[in-house]
Amino acid sequence: MRQGAARFAAATGAQREPTRIGSLLLLPIVLWAAAFVVAPAAIMLTYSFLERGTLGGVQWGTFTFDNYANVGNPIYLRIVVRSILYAGLTTLICLAAGYPVAYLIGRFDARWRNLLLMAVMVPFWTSFLIRTYAWVTILKTQGILNSLLLGIGVISEPLDMLYTPGAVVVGLVYTFLPFMILPIFTSVEKLDGALIEAALDLGAGPVRAFSRVIVPLTAPGISAGVLLVFVPALGIYAVNDILGGGRVDMIGNIIENQIKGNARNQPFGAALGTALLFTFGVAYYFVNQRQRTAEGRG
Repeated sequence: MRQGAARFAAATGAQREPTRIGSLLLLPIVLWAAAFVVAPAAIMLTYSFLERGTLGGVQWGTFTFDNYANVGNPIYLRIVVRSILYAGLTTLICLAAGYPVAYLIGRFDARWRNLLLMAVMVPFWTSFLIRTYAWVTILKTQGILNSLLLGIGVISEPLDMLYTPGAVVVGLVYTFLPFMILPIFTSVEKLDGALIEAALDLGAGPVRAFSRVIVPLTAPGISAGVLLVFVPALGIYAVNDILGGGRVDMIGNIIENQIKGNARNQPFGAALGTALLFTFGVAYYFVNQRQRTAEGRG
């Protein structure tokens, strides 16, 4: 019996250690991560403990925690909280809007599935900045949306929609919605329809079958989508600059201003970036823990 199990494990590769060639295949991604993830993070962490130079650079030979103390300044703390709220709201809207779309695409006939996926991917064929500036044309006072609402008599005067928090959230949702749809679609595509039918046959209603069967089985896709939306939405600054008009600052705008803007305080910008990186880590930890809990219950 044990010999049979050993043969099966050997045949399936369950107990095989990676070969030298297999390890070499991982070398490019390891080098890429070291050069473009680990090294920049280490430089940012180092800069965050230095003092600002006289010409806006850094002053080497000093070590200080003042940059992190300034992160706790009520002005910047308010912006950090606002950024988390906007990113969280964007994630919730993307999840509410993207899950039904991903589920329908995943359950569609295979002949139409690729066509529908291509429709989701169409926005990526156009430059991100062009798509964002298109929303300026739509939301401005003399824009398409106001003209349409005035034409059908819904409003009597143009609405002030551009350069508002609502415009920023709309831009964020539009930008990151595909990043929620695609990972959820991957989980839905693997969903066994027989499990849903079994739940319905055993007396579960549609709502109970959805909450107790479909959602737990697609939880990995939901977790991946939440991370893919929340993390970049928290640090992005181009959407806020274009649709917020400089009136709706988020943490990304402050970091950009400190590094290459008028402030020119690279150590403080690095401290803000490190704090943002820590927030990313906390978000990943909680999402990962939630997914493990869901898998344990399953």
